[in-house]
Amino acid sequence: MTDVAIILINYNSSEHSLNCIKSIFEQTSDAVSFEVIITDNNSEISDFENLKKQLDSYNFPNLSLNRNTKNTGFGGGNMAGFEKSNAKYVCFLNNDTVLLNDCISILKNFLDNNPSVGVAGAQAYTADSSFLISLDHFASPTREILGRSFLELINPKKYPKRKKEYSKPIQVNFVPGSLLFLKTEDFTRVGGFDPQIFLYYEETDLCIRLLNLGKTAYLVPQAKFMHFHGGSTEKSLAIKKELKISLLYVIKKHYGSFSRKLVLLFLIQKYLLSSLVKSKNRPILALLLKGAPMSESLKHKQ
Repeated sequence: MTDVAIILINYNSSEHSLNCIKSIFEQTSDAVSFEVIITDNNSEISDFENLKKQLDSYNFPNLSLNRNTKNTGFGGGNMAGFEKSNAKYVCFLNNDTVLLNDCISILKNFLDNNPSVGVAGAQAYTADSSFLISLDHFASPTREILGRSFLELINPKKYPKRKKEYSKPIQVNFVPGSLLFLKTEDFTRVGGFDPQIFLYYEETDLCIRLLNLGKTAYLVPQAKFMHFHGGSTEKSLAIKKELKISLLYVIKKHYGSFSRKLVLLFLIQKYLLSSLVKSKNRPILALLLKGAPMSESLKHKQ
């Protein structure tokens, strides 16, 4: 059995995918056996063909490229890759990243030595080597209404400071989805990514479910990578709407209908006030007034 399956999604960003894949093969130790599985989420045919042509020319070992007939989102694309894997560990890696050191070996060794850990993440940096926040607190009514700083103030042990660079592994609520390293057994046990979520908050949902099984999340700062934020997902009104739809779905799933209504009312008030001076916020307000239903998700518009 292979040690690690590294799974990437390509969506109209083949140059990012190529740079990411090169870094995997350059940085990963020979002591770790790995396979790279790429899911193309129905990119423009020119982007897919460019990726295929370049990969064929590099002739990387243990690499496969598979194309979906439609865009299935973050969770769906990763699950398509996962179903083709055969490894003890799985690493879900954004294609707009570049490994800066032997992240795969470092994270594998950490999970080998810490069986209670369900998921591990690495420390991210920007293209100019600036520190990037690499941990977060669960989406919850308290976080959404009172804010992250409040959580960090009242319970710093449970909610460690996000805007701090750590030198030792630290337990966190969850690590960002740009790099998620898990045991295949644990990922399978919790049922993988929720197919109802098209984009955003997948890692929050996953880490809550892992924690319910007694499996914690850790940031392992010794593992380092570069993240070109937004490289794989362009900012748009549709993406901003998807953020709210996914957030409210996750709130209801883990905290109940009342909590969802509470957060929804808070967001309506927030966007009602901001829309008075920022017209660009009015479509978000309109979505919230409709209740931000899952039927408005991009999942149903592919």
